[in-house]
Amino acid sequence: MSAREILHFINGQYVPSASGKLFDDRSPVDNRVIARVHEAGRPEVDAAVAAARAALSGPWGRMPVAERAAMLYAVADGINRRFKDFLDAEVADTGKPVSLASHLDIPRGAANFKIFADTVKNVATEFFEMPTPDGAGAINYAIRVPKGVVAVVCPWNLPLLLMTWKVGPALACGNAVVVKPSEESPATAALLGEVMNEVGVPPGVYNVVHGFGPDSAGEFLTTHPDVDAITFTGETRTGSAILRAAASDIKASSMELGGKNPAIVFADADMNVALEATARSVFANCGQVCLGTERVYVERPIFDEFVKRLGDAARIMKPGRPEAEDTKIGPLISLEHREKVLSYYELARQEGATVVAGGGVPDMPDDLKQGAWVQPTVWTGLPETSRVVREEIFGPCCHVTPFDTEEEVIRLANDTPYGLAAAVHTTNLSRAHRVGAKLDVGICWVNSWFLRDLRTPFGGTKHSGIGREGGVHSLEFYTELRNVCIKL
Repeated sequence: MSAREILHFINGQYVPSASGKLFDDRSPVDNRVIARVHEAGRPEVDAAVAAARAALSGPWGRMPVAERAAMLYAVADGINRRFKDFLDAEVADTGKPVSLASHLDIPRGAANFKIFADTVKNVATEFFEMPTPDGAGAINYAIRVPKGVVAVVCPWNLPLLLMTWKVGPALACGNAVVVKPSEESPATAALLGEVMNEVGVPPGVYNVVHGFGPDSAGEFLTTHPDVDAITFTGETRTGSAILRAAASDIKASSMELGGKNPAIVFADADMNVALEATARSVFANCGQVCLGTERVYVERPIFDEFVKRLGDAARIMKPGRPEAEDTKIGPLISLEHREKVLSYYELARQEGATVVAGGGVPDMPDDLKQGAWVQPTVWTGLPETSRVVREEIFGPCCHVTPFDTEEEVIRLANDTPYGLAAAVHTTNLSRAHRVGAKLDVGICWVNSWFLRDLRTPFGGTKHSGIGREGGVHSLEFYTELRNVCIKL
């Protein structure tokens, strides 16, 4: 049976590439080709951007907020009606366990449309009265208008969830979008076009082009003169290249980039809570979570016990097919990414790390040996100057370091070019507030990990990004505020 083809979705229709160029979409579970994907050239990107621009002048641009919000509710309901289709597509592309994708990726991906439909209906703007020389006065009020055509460049680790995290508020605010999903995970972005058509979203409002970065869809889209704003989630190096491209046209840009996130465990922490949260933050989605933990700092009195138990947690994580009920961890996204992660596993050995657990490739059955599998891994014994401790790996691994004082661990946690997320485990309420406020990150969890109230600001500091999204903060990016001054 031949692999299916994944087409671009432009102006409400699925279209092939004029060039005839296609690339393979491979399963990370066993490396077989699961789809052939059309690669966009400039003609497809031009057509998608033109369709988005035209949609802004059509019914979509004149649609009242309440009607637009109702349409986004219908999109969310459409995803849920076809839950299994989206689940199968997401799991096939990423290899993640069905248990994870069915509880996180698909329901949260659908919910993003409803969250932002509600937000845009309920956020007020400004109103001021002012005196004038003639005594009659004037009033000023602000209105929100769409940015215009928004380029949405998405990652492969949570393809549907992170794509709708951007598309949801962009459409709620009245923009039109052109989505460039990762070449590793194109399926759910393409499938969403069917739902858009089913619920009556006007053609051109939602468009998808497939391809790579340089000299492909990503570059053509982010440098397109008719794109008004760019939102990107991915590695810092790519974000830097996009920002350089955006600078020439002064495009609004929102960047959610890499991280080397710390977890801090104080001796007074609830050991079981801290272990469960830390293990999830290190190993969930095979470590391919931008908010995941790669540096763990444990207060010295409990260091040995914590390291042993975290190593035990790593060893019992069973790899396997996504649909198997006993599968606890899936593969990395690709063999190419596995080579990167394994290069750090080897570097850790060269740098003198003590391997507490893992450190290699698991012994898989013959039918899975070609997949992108690695072992969940825990190290100790490396200095803070080690590349393994300082560089983002994006795999199921962490280094654990002991500390003695609060001041010391704050310094260690902040000693990084990144600043995305952190976790603090302590039963001392004063310490929780004190340390949480001193960590140079966009989000700090206390006695938890990955709890997300979607109304709150989300983003990173330093090399972890620019801008905030979530709740009203998304509206601030996806709209322009326009002041109207009326002389009375």
